[in-house]
Amino acid sequence: MRGSKKKLVSSHNRAQRLCMIDWDDSDLSLSVQAQLLGISRSSLYYRPVGASLEEIAIKHRIDEIYTKYPFYGSRRIAVTLRLEGTQINRKRVRRYMLDMGIEAIYPGPNLSKRNLESKIYPYLLRDVTVERVNQVWGIDITYIRLDGGWMYLVAVIDWHSRYVISWELDQSLEMGFMIRAVKKALSVGVPEIFNSDQGSHFTSEQYTDLLLKQNIRISMDGKKRALDNIFTERLWRSVKYEEVYLHNYRSPREARQGISRYMEFYNEQRPHQSLGYQTPGDVYRDNGCVRLPLPKQECNVQAA
Repeated sequence: MRGSKKKLVSSHNRAQRLCMIDWDDSDLSLSVQAQLLGISRSSLYYRPVGASLEEIAIKHRIDEIYTKYPFYGSRRIAVTLRLEGTQINRKRVRRYMLDMGIEAIYPGPNLSKRNLESKIYPYLLRDVTVERVNQVWGIDITYIRLDGGWMYLVAVIDWHSRYVISWELDQSLEMGFMIRAVKKALSVGVPEIFNSDQGSHFTSEQYTDLLLKQNIRISMDGKKRALDNIFTERLWRSVKYEEVYLHNYRSPREARQGISRYMEFYNEQRPHQSLGYQTPGDVYRDNGCVRLPLPKQECNVQAA
């Protein structure tokens, strides 16, 4: 029996075994799971990023500036930092932004630098009125700061209800956590259109094939057009101003707990002005019905 378990574990690489960890398992502690999977328990909580405290502080400040002014590129951010007393040149700012996954007003290095062979899909939502749930979903990735490091957050959001259908948090930009978020979302519903940027994650066959098999139409933002994915950009601002910037996460586990708590609040308790002060969860479950006082808003009572 013991030999068969070892064989099962050895047949998976470390990244695959990390994906097997169930953070919410009430029967098996993380220590026991790590032991069974042959993973160091300490590696579950923190993987050092090899950055100095100065670099981390500058990246955190870049994140704040970019969140407030998403149209700022590396030149303006460098100028802003220098005016604040940080001696830094544009080249270094640009390199940090690439590490963080941002460039100008669209996600950067590993996100926006696609393979030349990758297929780019057109933006399908210009002049389209989003009037029902599961008509359009958006997906994006953002930087989440930690005390001494950072993580990456991916979320799938329904454009009509603003409901966060799924999300995942990880310490690297590997494909796994993004694919997990998409699969989790597709277990809830299937959109007509799935919108993203042109990053390498979203132009990969692993991602596009997943959608095409469900007959989902793929839409991608125009180059340097953050407003093409405006609802997800607004979600990031809410997450950071109302949760991340108010807490000093000391570990990935604290970040995961904080983001989980906030997403529940955002979906189920936070009234949304554009939804007539209903919550995204209420509107999503009511099949897109947005009640008065919003003018000229129809209630779609048919299932999406």
